[in-house]
Amino acid sequence: MTEFLVKLFIKNSEDITNRKVRADYGVLAGAVGIGLNICLFIIKFLIGVAVKSVSVTADAFNNLSDVAGSVISLIGARLAGKPADEEHPFGHGRIEYLSALVVSFLILQVGFMLFKNSLAKIINPEPLSFSWVGFIILFISVLGKLWLSLFNEKLGKKIGSQVMLATAADARSDMIATLATLVSLFVFYAFDFNVDGLIGIIVSFFVLKAGIDIVKETLVSIIGEANDPELGKEISEYVCNFENVLGVHDLIIHNYGPSNSFASIHVEVPSDMSLDDAHVLLDNIEKQVASKYKMMIVTHADPVDIKDKRVIELREIIKEVVDAENDPKLSFHDVRIINASGGKLNVVFDLVIPWNYNNEKKNEIIINIRENIKKKNDKLNLVITLEHSYGS
Repeated sequence: MTEFLVKLFIKNSEDITNRKVRADYGVLAGAVGIGLNICLFIIKFLIGVAVKSVSVTADAFNNLSDVAGSVISLIGARLAGKPADEEHPFGHGRIEYLSALVVSFLILQVGFMLFKNSLAKIINPEPLSFSWVGFIILFISVLGKLWLSLFNEKLGKKIGSQVMLATAADARSDMIATLATLVSLFVFYAFDFNVDGLIGIIVSFFVLKAGIDIVKETLVSIIGEANDPELGKEISEYVCNFENVLGVHDLIIHNYGPSNSFASIHVEVPSDMSLDDAHVLLDNIEKQVASKYKMMIVTHADPVDIKDKRVIELREIIKEVVDAENDPKLSFHDVRIINASGGKLNVVFDLVIPWNYNNEKKNEIIINIRENIKKKNDKLNLVITLEHSYGS
């Protein structure tokens, strides 16, 4: 059914990096959610009125309120798909994260209300009444919400949409809450034992956890997160394959929405390469990366002296000392000799350290590396700049 709907309503559905295609996915998910919840509302409301069941009628209006989540998903997808303009030159993609955040608050509201109502039922137990009509209607609702959850989850994973995944979690939370009611009713029917409040409390914790997890994931994207390790490695290796590229570092990827990223990277090139040749190389890299990965990238040239024996020897010494620290997250780059005079060599390089190093560990690593390098060559004045990687 999912694939059928996608092929029926979304043109070029496999081009998921296309802004319009992503927006069409969001509109489809939102429209399906609105349609299903309205259908459930109408069916439950009519049957609830016909059999004069307050619980079925109340659950019908609960489905009507669930339309809000689908509306938010639909509107968010439309707004996120708007092209860049003068006021928003990086596009509107982050609206998708804000939409997911709003949906997560709806999930938290469901969790809090379920906890509150369940606690009230434990303190002041209410007599249950079993109705096969109500039971069947609630079971149909569970199946509908299950399908809606799987539908949004499949689309969300396909295009990497947090708002769709949040909507899937919202539908799943509703499904679990209704399923808990079914279990309570069945236990009451079979054993004449009321566990409604207890099961509701347990389910509320699962719903609240789902909402909190979505809030955390969404806030990470809004605040800014580390580079995706696999994507970072792939881009770095791709750039390194260009002729005259000796290495890369300081790759930074800025996310302005799931399909809208900008990046910058330092590219090591031979120091004797002319400025014109370096410009041509970097310009070509930027164009090729933009074409392959659908992101704008800015390159910075770092000259590396591959002919000066002193620099080559220094790089080997520094590598041996850094490797001896037995921390794979330690690395270095930009080794340079500046103002060599008086028999001393002024050596400058950048040392990349893990984020979890405290000040004491930073001082310790600097002292160790200084001492071990000078043991191999005591005619060096070392200037070491500490920095962090932008990867995870």
